[in-house]
Amino acid sequence: MSATPPNPALSTPTMLAPYAAHPEQSRGRRYAETPAEGRTEFQRDRDRIIHSNAFRRLEYKTQVFVNHEGDLFRTRLTHSLEVAQIARSIARNLRLNEDLVEAISLAHDLGHTPFGHAGQDVLNACMREFAPEAGGFEHNLQSLRVVDELEERYGDFDGLNLVFETREGILKHCSLERARRLGDVGERFLARTQPSLEAQLTNLADEVAYNNHDIDDGLRSGLITLDQLQSVRIFARHRAMVEARYTGLAERRMITETVRRMINTLIIDLTQTSAARIADVAPQTIDDVRQSPSLVGFSPDVRTEADELKVFLREQLYMHYKVRRTTSKAKRIVRDLFTAFFDEPRMLPTQYQERVEKGKARAIADYIAGMTDRYAIREHRKLFEVGDD
Repeated sequence: MSATPPNPALSTPTMLAPYAAHPEQSRGRRYAETPAEGRTEFQRDRDRIIHSNAFRRLEYKTQVFVNHEGDLFRTRLTHSLEVAQIARSIARNLRLNEDLVEAISLAHDLGHTPFGHAGQDVLNACMREFAPEAGGFEHNLQSLRVVDELEERYGDFDGLNLVFETREGILKHCSLERARRLGDVGERFLARTQPSLEAQLTNLADEVAYNNHDIDDGLRSGLITLDQLQSVRIFARHRAMVEARYTGLAERRMITETVRRMINTLIIDLTQTSAARIADVAPQTIDDVRQSPSLVGFSPDVRTEADELKVFLREQLYMHYKVRRTTSKAKRIVRDLFTAFFDEPRMLPTQYQERVEKGKARAIADYIAGMTDRYAIREHRKLFEVGDD
């Protein structure tokens, strides 16, 4: 990797902690570039992500509910924006680099399939069935693949050529076998070290965002009820606070008041617990952070409550028969597409046909993973319904 020279015109804010990710100390880009004027390297990464094709597609990719089911349900795009907002708030309080957590937040789902985790699961199954040597499919790794190879915007390189610290944050987990093939960003999985605090923080901001907005979407859809949520301690506690303060509040306002208070509680606990852990270890540099145990996390009590909420959502929302019906249809669409293209790769668009020689199954997975929900439905209709073109 070639380090990008620091831009002397862009000094690091004095408020940034010494153990934070400082842009002028970045491990650089895979391909050396002249520094941008008026932006740090992390800001430049954020801008490249926002302008990417993969980022725009997130608007039409499922979070829990398929995109066309309702205008107010979250999509991968709105989810990514919520993660960035939460992560930046905490980063500022911990004196971490807000620009880096924003870049990681906005990029973390770029490789997600259409139809959410249902699409990922069946695409992984197809990859393992048709090309076991390729190592399956995982959206985290695909997000890295998007920014390293698949985006086609620049004349000098494939991908977005992001700095190491952003790429490190995108890759939240990885098998040891895959890590050996990934070079610099795979090293920490082999050495069992930690990523930057910015990467650790973004991972938990992702959890805060999806758990709480899935409550909101689940209630809005009618698939879960307020009575059911009373069994979840963190929800029941905050709902009681809202009802004690407001008399006769409309249900929708009561829900949003409760959810926002839950998010606030999680943010405060995550900030305070992480600050205490950082103070105990007292890292002086980002390299000290990498050699320390994970320093960003919840207190034991709040961690238990957050886990209870995750179990509730899995059992009552994600496994709801109406959601399962939708995911079943989505899985059939993805499997049908994969099988059809594998049997006849010349049906792939030209740029993907050109990649088939390097690995047919991976080229097909790249194409399907890049689809939006509605594009996948349309492609399936073209291939399998008589009279469509």
